[in-house]
Amino acid sequence: MQTMADAREHPGHWSTGIAGLICLCVLAVAFLWHISVGAKEIPFAVIVEALFTYNRDQFDHIVVHEIRLPRALMAVFVGAGLAVAGALMQGVTRNPLADPGLLGLMAGATFAVVVASLFSVPDFSMIPLIAAAGALIAAVFVWLVASAVRGGATPMSMVLAGAAMSAFLGALTTALLLIDQQSFEQLRVWMTGTLTVRPRGIALWSYGWLCVGLLIALAIARQVTTLAMGDETATGLGVNIRRLRIAVLSAVVLLTAASVSLVGPMGFVGLVTPHFVRLIVGFDYRWVIPGSALAGAVFLLLTDIVARTVLAPVEISTGLVTAFIGAPVLVWLVKTRL
Repeated sequence: MQTMADAREHPGHWSTGIAGLICLCVLAVAFLWHISVGAKEIPFAVIVEALFTYNRDQFDHIVVHEIRLPRALMAVFVGAGLAVAGALMQGVTRNPLADPGLLGLMAGATFAVVVASLFSVPDFSMIPLIAAAGALIAAVFVWLVASAVRGGATPMSMVLAGAAMSAFLGALTTALLLIDQQSFEQLRVWMTGTLTVRPRGIALWSYGWLCVGLLIALAIARQVTTLAMGDETATGLGVNIRRLRIAVLSAVVLLTAASVSLVGPMGFVGLVTPHFVRLIVGFDYRWVIPGSALAGAVFLLLTDIVARTVLAPVEISTGLVTAFIGAPVLVWLVKTRL
């Protein structure tokens, strides 16, 4: 159980600030490295030149702006969004295994997007909202199922209910795609979690909702720290628990839905990074939330670099690499935290 003393024993503002500055520097390097990697290596100097003095007559500048920069930005936004969603879920539920993928939200959002695609929804602005509805419905069902078993909604029952919901929705999604072969061809790569460029309309709306979710998370970070100590303690300190949980659910659903709309189901990002961040900054969510955003962005940038280079010139889906990294972490958490 996390206590206020635990938070105080961890690094102070100076050391935490230095850690944040280091993370920003690492993020900048990872961002430039990500852009430089590809079928043709582009030097850092050329990338900086393309970013600040764009010249349409230079092929490398066009590659940076049209292909690699959008992909890098997608990795940053989605990595930050999923990491913060995982941190919020772990803090509020006090469940070390809480993650949008493990608890069924990602499967719900994916199923909703596939259904919308089958019916050819013309308005791109609706895709993130449809994904949010799917994620919310899946979250409610998982909580109801976990609460109905003996012992209530424990960390293990939540994970088992989430796994069952993910398997059920995954089977439905696959069945729908097999019925419509054209949709299957269009979505089969997206379904594995990939950072390929999405239609501009979907990207703009998804980035907007990601920003809203991140702002909500930052606004409630102090209260999440209090709630992580227990409901009675939080109530005694004046926290409106019901309102806070609604705010957390809203942020998590927005972040998950927008991320799925952009890259498909990208598992384990929200599971791995918050635990790493808490090892550095402790349990104060005023630092855990921004730290998770930075770490999640770096994690997905580096993961995507691996996906693009490990079997070059063949490129594998980034979601497969995050699963390869996250599965051992999940096993470790089950052995040490439950």
